[in-house]
Amino acid sequence: MLQNNPAADRVPEGFNPDSDPAPQELAPPLLVQYWQAAVRWKWVIAGIIAFALAVGLVMTLLTTPQYTAKTRIEISRDQKKVTNLEGVESSEARRDIEFYQTQYALLSARSLAERVSKSLRLAENTAFFESQGITPEGSSLFVTGNRPLTATQRAAREKMAVSLLLGGISIEPVRGSALVDIRYTSASPQVSAKVANAWAQQFIQASMDRRFASTADARSFLEGRLADLRGKLEASERNLVNYASEKGIVALDQSRDAEGKTTVGRTLASTDLESLNDSLTKATAERIAAEARASGRSEADVANNSGIMSLRQRRAELAAEYSRLLVQFEPGYPTAKALSEQIKSLDQAIAREEGRVRSVRSTDYSEAVKRETALREQVETLKGRIDNQQRNSIQYNIYQREADTNRQIYDGLLQRYKEIGAAGVASNNISIVDPAPVPGGPSSPNLIVNLILALLAGIAMAGVVVFGLEQIDEGLRNPSDVNRLLQTPLLGSIPDLGDADTLAALRDTKSALSDAYFSVRSNLAFTTDHGVPRTLMVTSTRPAEGKSITSVALATVLGRTGKSVLMIDGDMRSPSIHGLFDVRNDNGLSNFLAGDNDWRAMVLPSVAKTVSVMPAGPIPPSAAELLSSDRLLMLIKEARELYDHIIIDCPPVMGLADAPLVSRTVEGCIFVVQASAVPVRGVRASLNRLHSVHARVFGVVLTKLEQRRLGYGYGYGYGYGYGASDESRERT
Repeated sequence: MLQNNPAADRVPEGFNPDSDPAPQELAPPLLVQYWQAAVRWKWVIAGIIAFALAVGLVMTLLTTPQYTAKTRIEISRDQKKVTNLEGVESSEARRDIEFYQTQYALLSARSLAERVSKSLRLAENTAFFESQGITPEGSSLFVTGNRPLTATQRAAREKMAVSLLLGGISIEPVRGSALVDIRYTSASPQVSAKVANAWAQQFIQASMDRRFASTADARSFLEGRLADLRGKLEASERNLVNYASEKGIVALDQSRDAEGKTTVGRTLASTDLESLNDSLTKATAERIAAEARASGRSEADVANNSGIMSLRQRRAELAAEYSRLLVQFEPGYPTAKALSEQIKSLDQAIAREEGRVRSVRSTDYSEAVKRETALREQVETLKGRIDNQQRNSIQYNIYQREADTNRQIYDGLLQRYKEIGAAGVASNNISIVDPAPVPGGPSSPNLIVNLILALLAGIAMAGVVVFGLEQIDEGLRNPSDVNRLLQTPLLGSIPDLGDADTLAALRDTKSALSDAYFSVRSNLAFTTDHGVPRTLMVTSTRPAEGKSITSVALATVLGRTGKSVLMIDGDMRSPSIHGLFDVRNDNGLSNFLAGDNDWRAMVLPSVAKTVSVMPAGPIPPSAAELLSSDRLLMLIKEARELYDHIIIDCPPVMGLADAPLVSRTVEGCIFVVQASAVPVRGVRASLNRLHSVHARVFGVVLTKLEQRRLGYGYGYGYGYGYGASDESRERT
C-alpha cells in the first residue's frame, strides 16, 4: 500500500485553482474517429451493404438483357472545296468546338429520329416496340385486328417510336479525333444494329439535304437571271451582226482576252488596202525601171541582151577571119568577099535587134505607167472605204462592248449556277467508318459492375445513416470531447473493464482501473489551493454511469496515501455503497438526518483501514426533505475534525433535487459521465442545474471508455502495465 506522501497534496507555486485541473485531452486523428464510428455501427453498416448487394443482385437477375450496337462515323472539319463560290462552303472562321458541338446536337435531334423512324417504318414494326418492352397486349395502339392503322394511330405510333429512339440512342465522341460513336441499345440485337446503321445513314442524308436546300434559293434566282441575260445576249449579238453586214464591216482575227472582251485585229478592207499598197509599190518601181530603160539611160541593158551579144560575137569571129584573109588575099577574093557580106548582114541584124529592144522598153514603160495608175486609183478608193468604216466602227464597237458585257455576265452566272449545283450534291464531310454488326452478347446488365455499384451505393447509404446516427447519438466518445462540448475540465478517463470484477480491479494496485483513478486523484490535487478537496460529492446525470464505483475508488485511492477518508452514501433512494464495502445498512445517514445525533455509531470500518463508511440507512419517504435541513452541514463540520477527506455518493442530478441540496455542504463535486451513453444535451442540463445553485464542479470523470480510445490524449494510456516488483512500485 502506498505510504502517506505529503508531496502529493502540495500545490505548485503559482497554481490557480480556477484553471483547468487536468491537461487537455488531444482529439484522435480524423481517420481514427471515422474508424471508431464504423466499428460502433458495424452491424448497421453490414446490414445496409448486404441489403444493397441483395437489391443489386435481384435487379440484375430480373433485368431484361440489353444489346448495344455501335456505328462509328467520321465528321471532317474541313469540307472538300469543289467550288470557289462564296457563301456555299461553311465559314472557315468558325471555331472547331462550335462546329463539332453543332454536329453532336444534330446527331441527337428529334428530326433525325423521325427520319430514322420513317426510313425503317418503325410505326408498323411490332418487333421494334417489343424490343423496348412494349407488347401488343400492353398498349391500345396495337389492338387493331385486321384493320389498317388509322391516321391517329399511325401518328401516335410514330411519336412513340421517336421517343423510344431518342431514349435508346447515345452519341459518344472519340476523344482527340473526328470520330463519333453512335450507340443504340434495345432488347433485340437485330433491332439495335438496324437502328444504329440507319441513324448514321440518315444523318449523312440529312446533312446532304440541308446542304442542297441551302442552295435552292440561289439556284432559283440564277435561273431567272440566266433567262433574262440569255435574251439580252442574243439581241446584242444580233444587233452587232446586222450592223456589220449593213456597213460592210468584215472583222478578221477576232480574239477575247482574260476579261472576256473581244479584240478585232483587222478588217477585210484594211487587209485589201495593205495588199494594194504592196502592189502599188511594186508597180511604181517597175514603172521607174521601164522609164529608165526607155529613156536610153540604160544602154547596158541593150549590150547585155543575149541575142545581141550572140550576133556581136559572131561578127567578131567573122571580122577576125576576114582580117586574116586580107593578109593573104585581096578584098575581092571570093572568100574574103563572102565574109564581108556576112559581116554586113550581121551588122544589119544587130541594128534591127537593138531597135527591137528599144521598142520593147518603150512598150514596157507605157504598160507600167498604166498599171501604176490603176493601182493608185484602187488604193484611193479603198482608203475612202476604210475612212467610212472607221467612222462606222464607233457604233460597231458599242455593239461589240454590249455583246461582250452581256456574254461575260451570262457566263459568270452560268458558272455560278453550275457550282451551286455541284456544291449541293457533290460534297460531303461525313462518312461511315465502321457499320454496326449485330451484337454477339448483351451489354447490360453486367453482374460485376452492378454489384460494385450496389456496394458503392451501400457504402454511401451506410455512411449517410451512420452520420445521422452519430448526430443523433451525442454521447461523449473521446476524452477530447469533454472540454470541447462541455467547457468543463476532464479529471480522468476510466477504462471499460467489460465483464471483469471491478472491485477486484480496484484492489489490484497494478490494474488499469487503479491507475486511472489514481490519475483522477492526482488531478484533484490541482483543483484547490490546499490540494485534494477535503469535502466533495460525486454525482452523474442518470443512474448506472459509475458514480458509486468512482466514489469508492477515490476513497480507496485516498486511503492508500495514508489519508483518513469518510465515505458517505448520500443516495438514500438507491443505496449501493454498503454493498460495495460489504457492510450492513440498518443504520446510516437517513437516521442521522431524521434526528439521531450519534452519527459516529453509524460509521462502520471497511477493509481499507483508513476508509470508514456511513451507509445510507433505511430508505426514507422523502430524501429531499431530509437533505433540506441543516443536519447534513452539521455532520460535515463535525466529521472534518476527524477525517482528512469526506466523499458523498449522491443521487443523479436529472429529475432529483438531492444533488443540488448536497452541493451546498461540500467544497465541490465530481461529475461522472459514462462514455457514449448519455446525450451531451442531458449532461449540459445537469451541469447547468448544478451551476444554478452555485455548486462548484471540479471536473468530469469519463467512465466506461473503450480502452482503444485511451491511447489518444495525455500520457501513455492505461494499457502499459508494470514489469517491476511491488517494492519498486511502492518506491515510485
